[in-house]
Amino acid sequence: MTKTNLKGLNQTALEEFVTSLGEPKYRAGQIFQWLYKERASSFDEMTNLSQSLRTTLNDVAFIEQFRLVTHQTSAIDGTKKFLFELSDGKKIETVVIPPRTTAVDVEDRLTICVSSQVGCALDCTFCATASMGFLRNLTTGEILNQFLTAQRFSDKPITNIVFMGMGEPMLNYDNAMAAVDIFTDQNGFGISPRRITISTAGYANFIKRMADEDRKPKLALSLHSMRDDIRGDLMPINKKYNVEELISALEYYKHKTRKGVMLEYIVFDGVNDTAEDVRLLTKVFRRLDCRINLIPFHSIEFTNPHGLSSTLHGASKEGIEKFWKALRRNEVTVFIRHSAGVDIDAACGQLAVKEESAVL
Repeated sequence: MTKTNLKGLNQTALEEFVTSLGEPKYRAGQIFQWLYKERASSFDEMTNLSQSLRTTLNDVAFIEQFRLVTHQTSAIDGTKKFLFELSDGKKIETVVIPPRTTAVDVEDRLTICVSSQVGCALDCTFCATASMGFLRNLTTGEILNQFLTAQRFSDKPITNIVFMGMGEPMLNYDNAMAAVDIFTDQNGFGISPRRITISTAGYANFIKRMADEDRKPKLALSLHSMRDDIRGDLMPINKKYNVEELISALEYYKHKTRKGVMLEYIVFDGVNDTAEDVRLLTKVFRRLDCRINLIPFHSIEFTNPHGLSSTLHGASKEGIEKFWKALRRNEVTVFIRHSAGVDIDAACGQLAVKEESAVL
């Protein structure tokens, strides 16, 4: 008999499951809290369930767990990178990032960067995950399990979640949003949606869908250029949804939800750091009244890049500061995002499982 994995099921799905066993619906709420609020790893821990029900659950269901393959800690900033093996043998990376020691909330914040797919199909030239190709979407339970497993190896509670790991969350929209619903459920993880960020490479249709569904997490767009020719070279998705379509979708999102958006911008030397780029970013800032994060480029040499990927060079620290100052003079709300986990290949754009690759 095939057992049912309860990790990833919401209360409605759990109600259907428990009633199929002849149990009352309220049992679903108890199991839901045990799974996500109490974070139980076995049915035997669910002590407010009868012994007979726990025996039945052990016979017909299971609570999926990850196998931790490796666990690295940055000697520079304490960032932790986890390599997890999934039930089918495929592997993903997850990163836990402490705040900078000078941050005002250094004692209270700990951020997890979760993956939404095994690999990625988007082939962005600056991202190591592209070297894997696309293998499959993660289930809702596998997204949740990254948090649950990483928390067991963290001294402090994880408080913030960013969907900025391996994969494009919008291409796994239903599972990603189901995970968000459980993360934010007060009977589940109880995390404020203000502490969750969904990052997309540029799916205008899903940005609008988030708005129409009044989704509560923060939204970030990986922009990297306001010029279609440059962005198209860096990110092939731009050929499907060009810059104007994306900005229009963000305007729709902001108008409908009354929430702000973030633009992520890796600064490449001589590619997207010109006076024209400053002018275009200033223009989009005035349209969206958004926050812009400038990100250093992190080397992906360990993936043996070729083509354009092998020619990209990040702007120097001085170059990023010059670009930042030019935007600030135009009264743009812009910040330089500091790198974390560079020494363990855990920084933005560096996640890739070297032994995993799609057959292309």
